[in-house]
Amino acid sequence: MAVKNAMTSDFLHSAYGGESMAHMRYLIWGDMAKKEGFQNIAKLFEAIAYAERVHAGNHFKEIGGDTVDATITAGAVFGPGKTVDNLQGAIDGELHEVNQMYPVYLNAAEFQNEAGAKRSFYYALEAEKIHADLFAKAQAAAKEGSDFELKNIYICPVCGHTVLDGAPDNCPVCGAKKEMYKEF
Repeated sequence: MAVKNAMTSDFLHSAYGGESMAHMRYLIWGDMAKKEGFQNIAKLFEAIAYAERVHAGNHFKEIGGDTVDATITAGAVFGPGKTVDNLQGAIDGELHEVNQMYPVYLNAAEFQNEAGAKRSFYYALEAEKIHADLFAKAQAAAKEGSDFELKNIYICPVCGHTVLDGAPDNCPVCGAKKEMYKEF
């Protein structure tokens, strides 16, 4: 069922656009990191791109197919740069979502009693907190000329929760089982 309130609908459209762009941007930046010799940072970009795709899919589901005459705009850096610079762009984008965008969107969905939108925004907000931290750690390594130390990355296909080196028995955000996590 589509959302009932125009404001929450607009926020879902905006979030869908932003997450869709982040998905593609991170795939491109991952290819660039690989070319610079940062294989693990490339893997991190690829994994988080998948999480952003999960968020976009959740938002699109809540829109309920109502895309007629919808303008989807999303602002973020997207030009090619060195991996250290691309990581800064990723950090800035994730922190914008954590500190500005999703708290407002979530509050509006709560106020307008839009349970599906509230869930979708909450899932994204919780994952973006982790993404900002992981990108910051990867950038610190890249600034030293080193790759990011990691074995594997696990992404929850329901909410985008992201964890390194082993999936939890149950997702702490949505409750999905360990077996559902996608490994990168």
